[in-house]
This record gives sequence, C-alpha cells and structure tokens, in this order.
Amino acid sequence: MKLKTLSLAMGLMFGLSTQVNAADTAFKWPNGAKAAVNLAYDDALDSQLDNAIPTLNKYKLKGTFYLNVVSPTLNTRLEEWRKAAKEGHELGNHSIFHQCSKSSPGRDWVAADRDLDKVSVTQMQDQVKVTNSFLHAIDGKTERTYTPPCIDLNAGGANYVDGLKSEFVAFKAMGGGVTPDMKTLDPYRVGVDFPNNVTGAQLIAIVKDAAAKGTMANFTFHGVGGDHLVTSKEAHDELLKYLADNKDIYWTDTFVNIMKYVKEQQAKK
Repeated sequence: MKLKTLSLAMGLMFGLSTQVNAADTAFKWPNGAKAAVNLAYDDALDSQLDNAIPTLNKYKLKGTFYLNVVSPTLNTRLEEWRKAAKEGHELGNHSIFHQCSKSSPGRDWVAADRDLDKVSVTQMQDQVKVTNSFLHAIDGKTERTYTPPCIDLNAGGANYVDGLKSEFVAFKAMGGGVTPDMKTLDPYRVGVDFPNNVTGAQLIAIVKDAAAKGTMANFTFHGVGGDHLVTSKEAHDELLKYLADNKDIYWTDTFVNIMKYVKEQQAKK
C-alpha cells in the first residue's frame, strides 16, 4: 500500500514538474497574450487608404503597410500615408519597382523591365536602401521591416536579401502565416499568409491556430474591398473585430514592434 502511495505521489510530482517546465519554456507575449498578430498590407493600394486604415482605426489596432515607391498613391495620396504613420501604423519597405522573378511559375504578368532575374544583387540592394531613405522622408523612422516582392529572395539568380539584414529589424520572407515554433524562428525568414477571397471565419481560424501554438500569425493583405487579390471589407472587418474583442488573447501590433520584442526575448536566451 505504501509503495502504491509513493508511486502515485512521484507520478503527480513528475506531472507537475513537466507542466512547470513547459510553462517556463513557453514563449511569453506581453500582458499574458497567447499569440501576436500582425496585420500587413502590400503595394500601397487605394483600397487600403479607403477601407483598411479606417477599419484599423475604428478598432484601435495598428497595422503595417509595405510601400513600393512607384505606387501611384505615393504621388497622389502621400499626405494620407504620412497621416497613417502619425497614427501609429508602420510604413514598411517593399522596394522601389516591385520587381519579381519572371521565370517563376505563373509570372506571365511580370513586365520584362521589372524582371528580378535580370537585376544584379547590388542593384536590388541599392534600390531597397533608397526606399528606406524615401520612407524616412515620410515618417522620420529609422527602424524598418522588409517584405521582398513576391517573396523572391534572389536577384539575377543570387540571394540579395541576406546582405540587407543590417538595414532591417526583420523580413517577411516565406510562406506560412502561423509560426510553428518561436524557439526556432529566424527573424529574417518569418512566414506570412496572403489572404485572397477568404471569409472572416477562415481568417479567424488562422489566429486561433496561432493562439493554440502560443506563437504568432502574420497576414499580408492586398486589396481590401477593391484593387487586386481582394479580401472583402466584410471579412476584413470580421477579423479585426474579433481581434479587438479578444485583446487579452491576441497582441495585435505592427510587425516592427512585434519583431523587436521577439528579438529582445531571443537575446535573453
């Protein structure tokens, strides 16, 4: 009887020890949140100024906007982008010309003069650095994040992004919107999901998955209620309302703020 009692006690102690160790090693988000969420938007589109930013502001959430310098809105609506930055939204780097590899599958739309396969590593790196200077002139910021257009990491067949690490806090540089494990996360290979014609329920399922894993969810939208690769205003609103209603579970912030925090935690290990 005493042996059975001793075995039971040891089993309980082992179980509690395992739970404590798991709690100690779990990634800790600010204010006890279970996951971080970044809402980002590519290509500096009209629908983002018309629909995305007003919805973010309505729910008091901050987003990240990856601007490519040749976007018409950088000429016609520059003051609105400056206002967005003053409101706390991040202006991220998306290069000057949004050049992508024309040789990749499904890239018939890439113009010959915007073919990343024909650009040297040095040329592309210089363009990205110039974009940082342009963005600094808009918002005065010196810390920046980068999303390579089309998540293409090579220029002229060679990697160009790794030589830019010192210029940026982090990159969104691969597919996969939910980070599988914070312990192994490379800040310069963060995964991202590109929603297109999805429902609010589908978007919410992604952030719930991140909360279950204790990691983070990264979205990069394009059109919101218009333009291309469209997410409807209704689906977008449904996701943002869910995040706003569950701030105890989700820390929703700019990508630069989230990744600065992640790198600070990694430096403590």
